[in-house]
Amino acid sequence: MSENSPQSSRAGKERISPPEQRQPEPGLDQKLQPTADHGERSYQGRDRLAGKRALITGGDSGIGAAVAIAFAREGADVALAYLPSEEPDAQAIAAVLDDAGIDVHRLPGDLRDHGYRDSLVDEASAALGGLDILVNNAGKQISVESLEELSDEQVEATFDVNIFAMFALSRAALKVLPEGGSIINTTSIQAFDPSDHLMDYAATKGAISNFTKSLASQAAKRGIRVNAVAPGPIWTPLQPSDGQPIEALPEFGHDTWLGRAGQPVEVAPAYVFLASDDASYVVGSTVHVNGGKNQP
Repeated sequence: MSENSPQSSRAGKERISPPEQRQPEPGLDQKLQPTADHGERSYQGRDRLAGKRALITGGDSGIGAAVAIAFAREGADVALAYLPSEEPDAQAIAAVLDDAGIDVHRLPGDLRDHGYRDSLVDEASAALGGLDILVNNAGKQISVESLEELSDEQVEATFDVNIFAMFALSRAALKVLPEGGSIINTTSIQAFDPSDHLMDYAATKGAISNFTKSLASQAAKRGIRVNAVAPGPIWTPLQPSDGQPIEALPEFGHDTWLGRAGQPVEVAPAYVFLASDDASYVVGSTVHVNGGKNQP
């Protein structure tokens, strides 16, 4: 089998060449071709988060789903926040979490709805009996070829979901997180190596990176650690739901040093590390999980 074959493997994962496909935003994992690997069958926990309680936004699919599975198998109780239209994916992931024997709560809603996002942390804390970890992961990504085609409405929606909601949820979390708590933000390779067709998305990811460092400085005084994960090209429903040009999907991630896109399960261990006591001296840092791309 040749190195460039779509079936060849680098670092233990299959190199995929997805067919051209499109889903309406925000997309569903269940309709993804090929399906993504969230660790349903492979992730093995070692009780690194036993007794902890986590709220994960965008927890129904993609990276959020993989993080939820990893957290559950590490012993954490989990609350999943997601759009109501993603209920089929949320139910499937909740079933996997139930098998881990932890408490699982589904909290559907739209982060652009201020009433929902302003009450989400309190709802999760009430459901879980407290909160130790907030994972700000939900994101909106729409590919637009030129600035002239990028509407104010899209820019506002992208900023509302990706960064404004992060301010609101983190503000609420600081009221309930105990000393030793953790906030983990999802930024992106786009913060450091932006694509011209993802101008608004990349701008929010740059903002998230700076927000993470600023908040980390403040929260550290309370014994709360704030860090970020910067994924590269990861195969999730974001990509075929207008997150990438359709014609680019077959080569998605092939420009990385590993020559392939990553799978959500490959990103989840970074979140486990940052949420665990193993990272007790890690503050204001960004963990890059990108298969080898430009980064600071």
